Amino acid sequence: MRGSHRILERTGWPEFVWSFHDREEIGPRMLARIARSTGLAPSDL
Repeated sequence: MRGSHRILERTGWPEFVWSFHDREEIGPRMLARIARSTGLAPSDL
């Protein structure tokens, strides 16, 4: 993917795609959303 779209891949889990710009910081709500969808803890990200 190009631009602001990112793909998080983890064996045994579906890919998680989100749109975020490199200059922006991921906030706690987005970290929690990614963690719920991927099985990772916010500290893992």
